[in-house]
Amino acid sequence: MYWPSHRRRSPQGTATVITRVVRPFFIVLLIVIGLAGCTLIRPKEAPPLKRVTAEELTTLLRQREAAVHSMKGLFTAKVRGGLMPIATRVEGTVHYRRPNAVRLRGFTPIGNELFEFVQADDWYKLRLPLEGKVYSGRQSDMKDLGKLARFSQLSAWAVGGVLGTSAITHEETVEVVEDRDRYRLDVYTAFSGEAGAVRHAIRRLWFDRRLLVVQEDRLGTDGDVEATIQYDDFRRLDDSETGPERVVVEQDGPLLRPFKVSLVDGHGEGSIQVTFHELHHNQTINAKDLGQAS
Repeated sequence: MYWPSHRRRSPQGTATVITRVVRPFFIVLLIVIGLAGCTLIRPKEAPPLKRVTAEELTTLLRQREAAVHSMKGLFTAKVRGGLMPIATRVEGTVHYRRPNAVRLRGFTPIGNELFEFVQADDWYKLRLPLEGKVYSGRQSDMKDLGKLARFSQLSAWAVGGVLGTSAITHEETVEVVEDRDRYRLDVYTAFSGEAGAVRHAIRRLWFDRRLLVVQEDRLGTDGDVEATIQYDDFRRLDDSETGPERVVVEQDGPLLRPFKVSLVDGHGEGSIQVTFHELHHNQTINAKDLGQAS
């Protein structure tokens, strides 16, 4: 009698049976290996921050300020939130000469002048050609200009980190703390109150592991954040003119500056994003360049 179970299998049939048995085994094996790999491969933890003192960060900021005695550049600014109602995109130029002379000019994309802001010591001038108006006086009186004063102040803060004007003065005190993977330098000044001299925080600076300032908070007298500034796209500034005024770059390496600065108003009035296209440092900047020539 012929039984079906004794039927002789063909080689092709045998191979099919083996494939059906072996394939699921290999699939399970690959899954197990993959899961084991996920368990063994863990994200590499960042090493702990090196110990840095407040004095070291203060010295570094002063070195960076001293390394630049003048700067000029071209930038594009995007203004949002009504800080500057006459335009949202500005093409601009900046001229700076130590210790505190700055001139900012803004133009429309087709070249019409929008504003000129000149600052030196405690004096300022704000000229608005399209409106035919000129404001000038002591910087302490700028608050009377409303949004125009706010825009001018925020613009000066935005470019200050590029110019290196954020150095700590001798009247200010500092403390450094580790803030996750960054260093935070808290800057204080003293003012007279009913209970005598009171220490008041005016700025916070965040340094990354390269000890570059990547964020800054400007604080008001009430401790609220007036503006938050982000610094990105750090690039090397090439050496410029030589001469008796030329200052050696900072001791730890090439002179780096952020070519992108983003500022957000702490009162929710808007934001400014500045992208620099050219920056030239330690070249001759005269009174005419600074808008001070009569």
